[in-house]
Amino acid sequence: MDERFKPFRIGGVEIDFPVVLAAVAGYSDLPYRLICRRFGAPYCATEMMLDRLVLMSGKLRNRMAALAPEDHPIAGQITGNEPPVMAAAGAELCRMGFDVVDLNFACPVRKALSRRRGGYMMSQPEQVLEIVRAVLSAVDRPVTLKIRRGFKEEDSRYDDFWRIAEGAFRAGVAAITVHARSVQAMYRGPASWDFLAEVRRRFPDQTIIGSGDVHKPADALRMIEATGLTAAAVARGALGNPWFFRQARDLAAGREPYQPSASEQRAVLEGHFEHALRLYGPQKAPKIMRKFGIRYARLHGQPKKVRMAFVSVNSREQWQTVLDTFYGLQ
Repeated sequence: MDERFKPFRIGGVEIDFPVVLAAVAGYSDLPYRLICRRFGAPYCATEMMLDRLVLMSGKLRNRMAALAPEDHPIAGQITGNEPPVMAAAGAELCRMGFDVVDLNFACPVRKALSRRRGGYMMSQPEQVLEIVRAVLSAVDRPVTLKIRRGFKEEDSRYDDFWRIAEGAFRAGVAAITVHARSVQAMYRGPASWDFLAEVRRRFPDQTIIGSGDVHKPADALRMIEATGLTAAAVARGALGNPWFFRQARDLAAGREPYQPSASEQRAVLEGHFEHALRLYGPQKAPKIMRKFGIRYARLHGQPKKVRMAFVSVNSREQWQTVLDTFYGLQ
């Protein structure tokens, strides 16, 4: 294995390969994490959860915070804007068995911004650091942050970013994940890997995970090479391709990246559906899996036809019909 792609640690948590699965709203649920684990994902995060949701009992929390013995090491990701509530939610994540508590101050979606959570907090560095200190005092696990380059696209000094990053490391966070776009840019335009390299120069001894424009396994390794960061987080690039992590490991070892056959894709699609049934039940699972099927379609030889077939899925039987039609056993 190339020395540049070595194992790393988040606090006392050991991670054996520096390409990890990021928190992805609507996708990084337990079923998909389990599929990614099968193919080498060494570390994963839950979907972003509202701090108050974590503190409430109910089906939604149970689904979003679901864990399995083989789903470790795992970060529970929370968002919020009140230090006492975030601290209480962090403590609850520890009680549930999460290995890391991850605080999201990066989410750029309108709902989060309008409620002054997620990426909005990049404009409130002192409030962020109050939350960080409160959570650190309440938990007995490593605490990490997900942050962005800044809030406004025109910000070229990144003062708020540096204030947050420096204050967080000083307070004792174990790692930060940095998305290389501003909050206002959302996912538009290229991510600035030059900025990620500057973050590494400023914090040469800290654990820093990069995010942004990791579309293919080679991109993840190239980000680490180009920036010197500890690891790369893959989000949208891994959707529908849980083999991403095996492929990245292959490339790091100098091997040709693994390409799954149609029959293997079918087996994974069937297994993923079974995981979803157990978590969501027969009514909800087909709707959840429909969006995954659309993502899986890009690996098929007829991606457009398969994508359109998955769009219409509303039942287990219809799911099976798509598999029988396009993923016939050879």
